[in-house]
Amino acid sequence: MSKIPVYLMPGLAASTAIFERIALPEDRFEIHLLEWEIPLDNEALMDYANRIAKKIKHKNPVLIGVSFGGILVQEIARCIAVSKVIIISSVKSNLEFPRRLKIAKTTKAYKLIPMSLILNLENLAKFSFGEKVNQRLKLYKKFLSVRDIRYLNWAVEQVVLWNRTVADPDVIHIHGDADDVFPIKYIKNCIVVKGGTHIMILNKYKWLNENLPSIILETKKEANALSQLL
Repeated sequence: MSKIPVYLMPGLAASTAIFERIALPEDRFEIHLLEWEIPLDNEALMDYANRIAKKIKHKNPVLIGVSFGGILVQEIARCIAVSKVIIISSVKSNLEFPRRLKIAKTTKAYKLIPMSLILNLENLAKFSFGEKVNQRLKLYKKFLSVRDIRYLNWAVEQVVLWNRTVADPDVIHIHGDADDVFPIKYIKNCIVVKGGTHIMILNKYKWLNENLPSIILETKKEANALSQLL
């Protein structure tokens, strides 16, 4: 039996190191890591997704994306045929955005964010992973690797202006009930991880390692039933 190709996309500004503790049974799955690239001038999200999609060398892969990476893999799935899309600590449409992001879009306040200040590691950690990061700041030095100001300007704008209003019913969504970037109260139809924060890819890796294999292998209907049990 051939192995199932699983491609992992990290969150905004994050390196593939965030997946270092994710381990799937090697007899069934083959993990491949996708990395952020610096966007081209005025590159649309769909064009960027198509460019990243060209790095996927397997037919019908499983795509797993974290946070902004979850948004990106949903766009990649519009470019190529995939067997499954799983998002973690992310959103399925802009209707799941918290109020502050909706306000940022309406007022264009995101354009006023001084990206040169965000390049400071502490600010970047807060921006990418949420407010509760100070005590673990040293840990994030290895995870936040993309500090190019052009990338940050582009990425923030792509998140705020993401125009998907209808969630893909086939996307499987794993979300923590303590996520402070995308609060659970705005999220619908997801597998809830108790105590999971926006960085649960790092500190809930045991839960993910235990449950991802069955989530990948199950049908959407079975995954929904699983969400009621976990």
